[in-house]
Amino acid sequence: MSLITQLPVLPIVIPLVTAPITLLLPKGRAPHLWATAVSWLTFACCAWLLSTVSQSGTISYHLGDWAPPMGIEYRLDLANTLVLFLVSGLAAVVFPFAYRSVQSEIDERQTPTFYGALLICMVGLLGVTITGDAFNVFVFLEISSLSTYALIAMGAKRDRRALTAAFNYLVMGTIGATFFVIGIGLLYQATGTLNMADLHDRLIGQDNRMVQAGFAFILVGIGLKLAMFPMHLWLPNAYHYAPSAVTAFIAATATKVAVYVLIRFFFSVFNFDFAFIGAAFTYVLLPLGLIGMFVASLVAVFQEDVKRMLAYSSVAQIGYMLLGLSFATVEGLTATLVHMFNHALMKGALFMAVACVVFRVGSHSISAFAGLSKRMPYTTWAFLISGLSLVGVPLTVGFVSKWYLLQAAFSAGHWYAGFLIVASSLIALLYIGRVAEVMLLREPASDGPLAGANKDAPLSMLIPMWVLVGANIYFGMNTELTGGLAKRAAVALMTSAGGAP
Repeated sequence: MSLITQLPVLPIVIPLVTAPITLLLPKGRAPHLWATAVSWLTFACCAWLLSTVSQSGTISYHLGDWAPPMGIEYRLDLANTLVLFLVSGLAAVVFPFAYRSVQSEIDERQTPTFYGALLICMVGLLGVTITGDAFNVFVFLEISSLSTYALIAMGAKRDRRALTAAFNYLVMGTIGATFFVIGIGLLYQATGTLNMADLHDRLIGQDNRMVQAGFAFILVGIGLKLAMFPMHLWLPNAYHYAPSAVTAFIAATATKVAVYVLIRFFFSVFNFDFAFIGAAFTYVLLPLGLIGMFVASLVAVFQEDVKRMLAYSSVAQIGYMLLGLSFATVEGLTATLVHMFNHALMKGALFMAVACVVFRVGSHSISAFAGLSKRMPYTTWAFLISGLSLVGVPLTVGFVSKWYLLQAAFSAGHWYAGFLIVASSLIALLYIGRVAEVMLLREPASDGPLAGANKDAPLSMLIPMWVLVGANIYFGMNTELTGGLAKRAAVALMTSAGGAP
């Protein structure tokens, strides 16, 4: 059996097998080099899968050669291979970036555990994306969540409140997982299967209370996981107190994978024949998306800490994704998939820039950013370009996302949503502008770590960060990968759900 035929399972097997080895390595550089090499190999596999699926169509891989629905299936189509590419790509950038940041923020004795846990977190996110089995989604969600709790708690070296943040996240994550697995149990009771493609077939004509309850439990459970407003209160503290490299990774990937799960259940398990699907779009996702866009953005304006500001910004950006999804059209779903990809690039670069500031200054409060353009010019411009992308300035991925969302809103007849998208973007300009004003126009502190010297972050941090900044610009000008593949994925998902292609 050739290695090529096993390619669909390699993104899971490679990091899953190598993560325990990380724990056996001596503290220091060795775990980092090992984990970085694993992340690059995993990314190569995911990029190959995306290329293969794009050219040849859907791949179905049967674990243990047991055919579904009895066996577990890994099913790869354009939607999940795009997310696989995104998650593994972010990991391939964050792992080399992490070394110096981790050195300054985490106890050296914990470094093997840290990199092992980060690999396990990546395994969980990739597994959620690749599996075609509903219960396996729950298993991989818990794998990624449990490792994330531990990673957040490792921020206790800098601030003991990281332990409280990790515990709160654990409680909320457990509640979300419980809701989700109850929903899966109800669907299993109604159909006798856990394979998502088989669930789709067996649910046809079963618009009964058990199926409706199962859908409601799944929606609430995944809503907690993706920090859908108003179920987002765990997220600001988790991002704020986690080690900076952890924040950069989970902010760019974890909530995007949860949005993908929501899309997968809406379109690949249920379909438009169910009345409650339309009701969920109209009365849940649409209003909560719009409210989240504005409330979270307004809260971000008044934050005095950049990490917390960007955390609330993430809640607002999730609102954009839910808004596109709520239109229930090819254009809206395309906009959601595009924004999932683009927001990961923006937020990853922004949190990396914050990590560089924390490395040199030791703080992520807005006051610590005073005069950074004179002391850390490369970090400053990375933050500003990524911030402009978040606002939606032309020639950046943020503009592409907003353009797709605006087109979707007007084509769906929700013209008011188009104006609200623009208004929310102006609020983003306010909170990014606050930091920009401090970095560019304030005088740097006369004392402290940067006093009297230009001390930008080390190259091992600057290069990965600027790779993401460059991606913000490249994919802002070339939308063939993001827009083209997202459109094809959206057409396939809408067709499977019985919507208008």
